[in-house]
Amino acid sequence: LISEDHLCLPLQQSPTMTPWIPRLLPRNVRSLSASSETRRVEDGRRHQEACGYFLPIQTRWQDNDQYGHVNNAVYYSYFDTIINHYLIRYCGLKTDLRTSPTLGFMVTNQCTFHTPVGFPQIPVAALAVEKVGRSSVDYRLALFPPKPAEELPAVEHWDFSDGFFFGDPRLARFATLACTTGFAVHVFVNPATGKPAGLPEDFCLSLLRLVTQLQGECLHPESPLPENKV
Repeated sequence: LISEDHLCLPLQQSPTMTPWIPRLLPRNVRSLSASSETRRVEDGRRHQEACGYFLPIQTRWQDNDQYGHVNNAVYYSYFDTIINHYLIRYCGLKTDLRTSPTLGFMVTNQCTFHTPVGFPQIPVAALAVEKVGRSSVDYRLALFPPKPAEELPAVEHWDFSDGFFFGDPRLARFATLACTTGFAVHVFVNPATGKPAGLPEDFCLSLLRLVTQLQGECLHPESPLPENKV
């Protein structure tokens, strides 16, 4: 419990706190403030508006564990699928080591689980880009379950082949709040030397298409779709 003595006036007077004021607050008050901000950011990342590209994922019978829902480790393969699908389909990534000038290594990968999904559901994976560096890319990821319905939503072949972007009416088939969120970092290297390699300009431009603001306000709805590189 926080006593009334700890509810100091500067917090009530201005939404912007003087830098030295937080150091005067009791530790439990500072922790509550940091925890609240972390939760606000995480909640914002669970919304469709925080993402740019979407790809339906067909769950498989083998994805389920003994509890009847998709096993935690499988979600990483869903996120790996949408990342590489976008890179191959829209950024022109070459996967043949004999011809590819770059090779992507996943150096960071994490998931936060909110609610489960299970076979035979068809959720939609979502991708956003937080940062494009000289040789690295930071991704933000999410998985949205289908809305409850008597019948499974119809998903066309082209939905799996091409995916779709934020604002597409097909997103209405899926929940607006993600059941799983994640974060990943790719570092691209020269296959011959193993050293970081600069990303080509057109590769970066297609990635920048998916940059969204942390508040969940998309920067890209009016931007042209990236050219299909396949």
